[in-house]
Amino acid sequence: MLRLAAMVSVEQTRAELLDGRTLAEQIKREVAEEVRRAGIKPCLAAVLVGDDAASAVYVRNKVRACAEVGINSDQHVLPAATTTEELLALIDELNRREDVDGILVQLPLPKQVDEALIIEAVDPRKDVDGFHPTNVGLLAIGRPRFVPCTPAGIIELLERNKIEIAGANACVVGRSQIVGRPVAGLLLQRHATVTICHSRTRDLPSVTRQADILIAAIGRPAFIRGDYIKRGATVIDVGVNKVTDANEARSMFADEADKRLEAIKQRGYTLVGDVHPAEADQIAGRRTPVPGGVGLLTVAMLMRNTLQAAKARRGV
Repeated sequence: MLRLAAMVSVEQTRAELLDGRTLAEQIKREVAEEVRRAGIKPCLAAVLVGDDAASAVYVRNKVRACAEVGINSDQHVLPAATTTEELLALIDELNRREDVDGILVQLPLPKQVDEALIIEAVDPRKDVDGFHPTNVGLLAIGRPRFVPCTPAGIIELLERNKIEIAGANACVVGRSQIVGRPVAGLLLQRHATVTICHSRTRDLPSVTRQADILIAAIGRPAFIRGDYIKRGATVIDVGVNKVTDANEARSMFADEADKRLEAIKQRGYTLVGDVHPAEADQIAGRRTPVPGGVGLLTVAMLMRNTLQAAKARRGV
């Protein structure tokens, strides 16, 4: 009887998984319907420089999503030795093309390419990633043209799951321009009290344990442990990291361990986010899985931004 009671207690504390896959499919259906109603054919130009395997997968996923929602895709794959000048010439061509509504330059770029210069070269009206300084500024003052795709997906996930943002204590671990800073701004605009943490934050667990909404975006596998999390908090895991060691995977995934060990056996790795899933499940109220969480929403929000760019350019 005591053993049964203990089992029930553990079961009751297990975090609810927030399903990014289903929500991403819903958003893509909404985009496809809006494309149909508007009677336009948006076009996204995707630029991939080099042969990074992960970047190639990301671009393929985005191209596939375009086909699903009725957006044309125009893919440009350049060699790893491409110079800044050569890439700038391509960006200039895409800026001038009337049939191109959105431009996506897959990051990171090779070391010899000036990434900041490339980002600034993209026409802000076609900057569907939302990285151009003009679009960053518009977002900061609460008048966004394009919201960066991962932060936009996080907000959709929170709002559509009816997770209260206004009045909540929100903590963002990571201060990148791609995720950390913009998502903090979006939360602040929705009346959360926001703390941004980073590598120099003192006693990080004591800060993160105050958060009703905890967002991890630091790129360190299973870094956020159970003692970093407030009981009942919503934990959004942005990280995507590879784990190749079977013993590490066994400790991270608990009930999912067999499936994850099989993945390591078959392809040499399994994916984990920045949050330790087994420990988070015993403390958090809700958690996004990896895979199947934020990453899929990033692609869906890119489709929405591309449609938005096309409508704005056509005055629709």
